[in-house]
Amino acid sequence: RKPATVVPLSAAQRSSLATHLVKMANPMMEPRIHKLVLNICVGESGDRLTKAAKVLEQLTGQQPIFSKARYTVRTFGIRRNEKISTHVTVGNRDKAMQILESGLKVKEYELLKKNFSNTGTFGFGISEHIDLGIKYDPSTGIYGMDFFVVLERPGYRVAKRRKCQSKIGKPHKLTKVDAMKFFQSKFEGVILAKAYA
Repeated sequence: RKPATVVPLSAAQRSSLATHLVKMANPMMEPRIHKLVLNICVGESGDRLTKAAKVLEQLTGQQPIFSKARYTVRTFGIRRNEKISTHVTVGNRDKAMQILESGLKVKEYELLKKNFSNTGTFGFGISEHIDLGIKYDPSTGIYGMDFFVVLERPGYRVAKRRKCQSKIGKPHKLTKVDAMKFFQSKFEGVILAKAYA
């Protein structure tokens, strides 16, 4: 039996492997959830929008904010500065993780590759809010909603703080690959190249 031949690594491969090992060992490189944004776009102001806001309040326990249309679109029947959607930002990591988990359960922990952005964030939508475990109320109706997850690494605060503000170095910034790895390792999720036909 021939002895196994060892293929030597190139200098570039050695450096990328070393960087990867350092990243794995360094707790400051570990991605985490910064915030979760939930959005329901109704496309009109009035009673339906108020009910959608109640759904978000019921889900998060926070007071939602209304968003206005940027310009008039006659075909959609919306006017400029008219309130058409409602959203809420969940900053508490534990609560965000809990809501995100229930949202991903609806998607069966499957996301598309295009759900992930180049800045290390990802988002998806669900068609019925009652799938999250909220009891169906005939007077409220059923609403779909968007989930948007913003990830960060420890130390991102230096770019936002008021005093001694400084830039985040390129190796510390999150990429699309980092967000995908976070989703796969944290939720044991599956990333599809394209949606089922």
